[in-house]
Amino acid sequence: MSWIGAIIGALDRRLNRPGLSDRRRRLVGVMALLLLAGPPTLLAWALQHGCLTLLPSPAALAILGLCAATLSAQRSLLTHVRAVLRGLEMEGLEGGRRAVALIVGRDTAPLDQAGIVRAAIESLAENLSDGVVAPLLWCAAFGLPGMVFYKAVNTADSMIGHLTPRHGAFGWASARLDDLVNLPASRLAAVWIALACLLGRTTSGRDAVAAVRADARRHRSPNAGWPEAAMAGGLGLRLAGPRSYAGRAMNDSWLGCGRAEATPDDLQAALACARRACLLQGGLLAAAAMAALLSR
Repeated sequence: MSWIGAIIGALDRRLNRPGLSDRRRRLVGVMALLLLAGPPTLLAWALQHGCLTLLPSPAALAILGLCAATLSAQRSLLTHVRAVLRGLEMEGLEGGRRAVALIVGRDTAPLDQAGIVRAAIESLAENLSDGVVAPLLWCAAFGLPGMVFYKAVNTADSMIGHLTPRHGAFGWASARLDDLVNLPASRLAAVWIALACLLGRTTSGRDAVAAVRADARRHRSPNAGWPEAAMAGGLGLRLAGPRSYAGRAMNDSWLGCGRAEATPDDLQAALACARRACLLQGGLLAAAAMAALLSR
């Protein structure tokens, strides 16, 4: 989705000009979001409509499936988290810090091994929801246009939905809409993680559910707490908790009631859990697509 990022960058440079009031920045931020999400969603609708109208069902589903596959971040997510594990194994703390800095926004210099592993697991859980479960859920509900719309909103939030002087007002609409479109997927991601933990030999589905019930709403994000709490409970860990961003301490609540001293073995278990969760969702969607194909 680099082309969406390029569009967001261009809109940010052109519309988010210095000297604008916060009210004006919010208005142009809404305009930027409409310009970003609207045309690609309409193009995706036209492509889907054309395929389903002009092509046989197997060919149409194959083309649309290939397009949808390019919008899922499953492979990239697992690759980046595995890089943290390799960094720790090959270069110790410095290697782990360098690798985890690519996937989290917190300050990584103070992190010890347990902090690096927890940060990587938290990022894995949250991005499993945002990068894998959510786009496929929107695709299942609204087809390719729904998936494109979701990816546009989510990418906008990742680039401009930050509480900084430049983007606090301009990215307000993107951040709020991203919270809304991720709400159902975050709950579903917790379900997939709990089921994946149930199927694992060293993880607990029951504890994953218990942690979600107890702690999911304690996260400062309305959505991230659900998959993170499920992963924490399933692995027998405590995740989230205090951390710092740009030197500013954040006294966030802990999720889960297990160990804080996470190890590389826990990261291996989290990766295995994420792979099982992806397989569970993929299998269900494949079955649904086959049923739809046979009913046509």
